[in-house]
Amino acid sequence: DQLLGKYYIFDREGVSYEELPTHLVNALIATEDARFYRHSGIDLRSFARVFFKTLLLQNESSGGGSTITQQLVKNLYGRKDYGLMSLPVNKVREMIVARRIEDLYNKEQIIALYFNTVPFSDNTYGIESASRKFFNTTTTKLDLSQSATLIGTLKASHSYNPRLFPERSKRRRDIVLNQMVKYDLLPKDSLEKVVQLPLVTDYHPFEHDEGIAPYFREKIRIDMLKLLDSLNAEKEEPYDLYKDGLRIYTTLDFGLQQFAEQSVHNHMKKLQNQFERSYGKNAPWLKDEKLILAHLKELPDYKMMIAKGLDEAQILDSMRVTYQTPVFSYEGDTILPLNTIDSLKYYLKFLNTGFVAMDPHTGAIKSYVGGIDFEHFKYDHVSSSKRQVGSTFKPIVYAAAIENGISPCSYFSLEAVSYEEHDGWTPTNASNEETDPYMNYSMANALTHSINTISVKVLEEVGIEKAIEQARQMGIESQLPEVPSLALGTAELSLIELTKAYTAFVNNGKHANPYFIERIEDKNGNIIYRHNQIDNGREAFSENTREAMIEMLKSVVNEGTAQRIRTVYGINNDLAGKTGTTQNNKDGWFVGVTPNLVMASWVGNDDHRIGFRTTSIGQGANSALPIVAEFIQGYNSDENYKSISQALFSVPNEDVIAMLDCDPEKRDGFFKRLFSSKDRDDQEEAGKKKEKKGIFSFLKRKKKDKN
Repeated sequence: DQLLGKYYIFDREGVSYEELPTHLVNALIATEDARFYRHSGIDLRSFARVFFKTLLLQNESSGGGSTITQQLVKNLYGRKDYGLMSLPVNKVREMIVARRIEDLYNKEQIIALYFNTVPFSDNTYGIESASRKFFNTTTTKLDLSQSATLIGTLKASHSYNPRLFPERSKRRRDIVLNQMVKYDLLPKDSLEKVVQLPLVTDYHPFEHDEGIAPYFREKIRIDMLKLLDSLNAEKEEPYDLYKDGLRIYTTLDFGLQQFAEQSVHNHMKKLQNQFERSYGKNAPWLKDEKLILAHLKELPDYKMMIAKGLDEAQILDSMRVTYQTPVFSYEGDTILPLNTIDSLKYYLKFLNTGFVAMDPHTGAIKSYVGGIDFEHFKYDHVSSSKRQVGSTFKPIVYAAAIENGISPCSYFSLEAVSYEEHDGWTPTNASNEETDPYMNYSMANALTHSINTISVKVLEEVGIEKAIEQARQMGIESQLPEVPSLALGTAELSLIELTKAYTAFVNNGKHANPYFIERIEDKNGNIIYRHNQIDNGREAFSENTREAMIEMLKSVVNEGTAQRIRTVYGINNDLAGKTGTTQNNKDGWFVGVTPNLVMASWVGNDDHRIGFRTTSIGQGANSALPIVAEFIQGYNSDENYKSISQALFSVPNEDVIAMLDCDPEKRDGFFKRLFSSKDRDDQEEAGKKKEKKGIFSFLKRKKKDKN
């Protein structure tokens, strides 16, 4: 029931008269229309003052003279331009309509209409929206100081804006309070207490680009437009998202979202600094002219100037004109003197990210951060972006292997193998150290340490088709490449799609489809849509496979590539997970799995050509894992989330325990090493002959071409 945001043309929410505090109404009467209850829409005494002092004597200090009812007319219908006669004509028009309104509505109804239509500061309409924006409260909970402050802004909404001019707004508040005392609408002792209070705002703008969960709100907006199309198919008067007062109840948890946004900001600020320092003055966004020019050619201004017939030199020259440009910064938005090319370079350097947390049993999205800053980076890296997923795909391959009868205690050699049918492709491991060709890892241990050479061998043994089928059963719908490198995560998936697949590991073998909206109510509180839970059908794998995979993924966290979540961040929750890093350190990934929450993060540059300079910075354990780690630290500190933080995985059954009971590694015996060495020598000799033959063939072709 926390308000996340609004979709509107005018920021307006309606309230009834009964919801208006007495001191709020009294403040309005005392300041704007002291004779409100004694006239019928027109106050002739005030009108005479305005006519003689304002119109004849040009004394603007005499006041406006319009009654609350006349102001209501102006709020409802606006004013038209009649040239020099605009003011008198509009005044007469408002007086006529005000009398008609007084005939139709009682005073309480007029007050309510006024408060629901009057414009406040910062493009805010109505008292409810103003209360939420400036004080983060509802109209019914406004105190005397807050009420007087908002009423004070009506004289000049910009000049008395409490956000921009707090001291000026406070002085105006005190004038309103004195007016209330003057007309016996406030005891003098109450005045003396309130004027001593400082003016304290709690600003919540509810703007499209600002506030909590902006990427999530944009996702909801897009989904709502589609959803309303289906709801409107059978309606004579279709629902309008921006005008009909619909209330959309979402799956998002307000507290978890705050933890997510804070962890993203904290980590990405530090990582960006590491990233820039690692490149120094040789950064591609500074030195790679082809890269910079490629981006410049995508700019609308560049395309427009090309269409006008300008050549490249002329265009680049025009783009070197410097402007004072507002730009994103982790310290807060700032203004820098930049030309178009400088601005492009400035933004090219930024890493971006996506983070999502999902209830694995229902698919409800609990937190959602689509990037580092919605105002400057609109692209959603949770739902829209697809990147290679690296080693986070390996658990899908290993699940397929176990489901198809390959034991987690099956041993595979660390030795690299070349795949001739794939142009001699030879997968290698992340470590630069020379691999012992006689060392064998169990399949479980290979996942713990994310061994590339073994992952490809496991894929070859289970079969690419079966691995892809396993992925499909876990909810992955994107196209998957039918090549051995699939085991290393060359498939391109969205963050939310990958997260969906991992929910099968804690949801009885079935993936949970993500959803965002619980229900929608119309302005009268009638439910017009409710989310229906859909069963995904059969399990993606058996319970034994599921339990074995959880134990293997727990090992990744406890002693493998993700162990820094324990050692550096001190997190002791029951947790399974998998890191991922793509080729040339382009992408960092981490998926964390708990019994009641699955969390995933991605970090990288939006331009695929810009990767991390070193693996130590770019690996998923350093680039993506800390976001999840700090998020967990956040909800661990809040007792409201005990159901998540204290949840435990079930103890695996005896068959699974026996399945995993083996040494993590073993070395080939003497005779096996002897014969495998001879085989290896034979393979190397055959390779040399093939290479030599290839050279002679090449020389013969060159001689023939020359002849």
